Amino acid sequence: MELSQVTPAVWQLAFPVGHVHFVRLPDGYGLIDTAVPGSAPAILDALTRLGGRPEDLRQIVLTHSHIDHMGSAADLVEATGARVLAGAMDAPFIRGTAPEPQPEYTAPEHALHEQIMVGFAEADVLPPRHVPVDVELHDGDTVDGWGEPVHVLHVPGHTPGSIALHLPSSGVLFPGDNIATAEGRAILGPFNVDREQAIASFRRLASLDVEALCVPHGEPVLKGASEVLRAATPENDWV
Repeated sequence: MELSQVTPAVWQLAFPVGHVHFVRLPDGYGLIDTAVPGSAPAILDALTRLGGRPEDLRQIVLTHSHIDHMGSAADLVEATGARVLAGAMDAPFIRGTAPEPQPEYTAPEHALHEQIMVGFAEADVLPPRHVPVDVELHDGDTVDGWGEPVHVLHVPGHTPGSIALHLPSSGVLFPGDNIATAEGRAILGPFNVDREQAIASFRRLASLDVEALCVPHGEPVLKGASEVLRAATPENDWV
């Protein structure tokens, strides 16, 4: 898997579905999302390439509960001992104590979902294993141990408990699946449980001062992300 540097402290590990991001911490590394089940070996290999050991992975932040984000969390926790952080409203889905709500698909989203499911079947992707959530995150919280302020934003719509992480000092935004990129544009992420709520969350994130946009799907925006976000028209996406 390709490992590329986004900022001096952030790297993207690209997967066919659901990129993950490493963040260098003062005492190790943090990980944003974990890709689909079976991705742990590739993630640990990337950690080694960054000069880290399994025990250097301190935190795993899950932006939401979908399979391509929490899929390898349980395996990584077993291999590293990392703590898991996630949005409070998605924590029951990640732990497996409540059923995950299903998205409401538009016609283009339904076609894309069917295509992805075929790909998962061909790749023998297993169902995700549930994992304990050590820290439940709420809107306005901060994440400790990163060496700079990390602001948590509750951005519901894609899932009830979706979160984004904003690092204002370095101008980095991890939006989760609320935002994707395609053909140089920022677009609304598909497969939302509440489309209107997702659009409102997109607009909230687009109001931030952001230089680098680290999306799970699509190419990262390495500079001038605020301009890209404010030019977006999420109301017109996936219709």
